[in-house]
Amino acid sequence: MPTVLIPLAAGCEELEAVTLIDLLRRAGCLVTTASLQPGPVTASRGVVFLADTTLDAVLEQEFDLIVLPGGLPGAVYLQQDERVIALIQRQHAAKRYAAAICAAPAVLAHAGVLDGKTATSYPGSVAAADYPQVTLIDAPVVIDGNIVTSRGPGTAMDFALQLIELLQGSACREQVERGLVRQLA
Repeated sequence: MPTVLIPLAAGCEELEAVTLIDLLRRAGCLVTTASLQPGPVTASRGVVFLADTTLDAVLEQEFDLIVLPGGLPGAVYLQQDERVIALIQRQHAAKRYAAAICAAPAVLAHAGVLDGKTATSYPGSVAAADYPQVTLIDAPVVIDGNIVTSRGPGTAMDFALQLIELLQGSACREQVERGLVRQLA
């Protein structure tokens, strides 16, 4: 069973966080949500999350995937957290998946794991002037090696389904997608 860590910061984007948690769990992944600090996490539009644990409690664990929801100021808090940066760098060095959506690809860029990679993000979140070593494109989801990035709330379902396919295969993705009553091509 693939293991997934989703750090939750105050001001995260609810739609992205819930979509990732829900779809990855539907696919049979063991998803752990971890708050940056103890207690409830209030997202960008007032939805309150109760994380499974705190980030401190999982710092020494290994995960098949670490995925960062975006939103503001949530992505800024993730980027400012040295533990998150260290986790992302360790994940990348171990050649395990790291993923981010919306404003959170800036966290990956700040951690240096987007250097030499092609990525996408919410428009303006990863400025080409700040990260000239990153090739930015306008695409819903971009996979470059073990890094996966996506644009924003509107691409959250496509992003989560792509992560399912990477972790569990195309048959699992198709099964989850059928259950969502999405049109399959």
